[in-house]
Amino acid sequence: MLKIRHIAFASEHPGKAAEFYKSVFGFQELSRFGLDPDRPDEARRPSGVFLSDGTLNIAILKFPENMLGKAGDQGIHHFGVVVGDVEAWKARLEAMGAPCVVDRDDIPPGAHVELKFRGPDGVIFDITENAWPGSEVTDTSKS
Repeated sequence: MLKIRHIAFASEHPGKAAEFYKSVFGFQELSRFGLDPDRPDEARRPSGVFLSDGTLNIAILKFPENMLGKAGDQGIHHFGVVVGDVEAWKARLEAMGAPCVVDRDDIPPGAHVELKFRGPDGVIFDITENAWPGSEVTDTSKS
């Protein structure tokens, strides 16, 4: 079975978004790239930042208007991470300016608990203490 190893999303400010996710989750920056004004063939390519969590490649991209039909198109809906202590992470995220948009009170009884937050570019992400069915279990004791 193939495994997801790359997620990309559109951002008006890839560097700002990358700094946020590196600071919050400890993702490693792999590279930054931009348009080279001396190479007109590059005008149709996005600029951005590649990050990694050690298993997954995450591309945060600013697309030229001609790539997606219009500037400002957004990519993925959300992504999720497993943490050791949801309440401690909630406090940390809110202190960094990421509003909680789905809190415990919004989750139906018996449902998988995933608190949702809005990142700096409007991208939604989940935090949970329990891995999603079918996902690789990780050691969250240090998070």
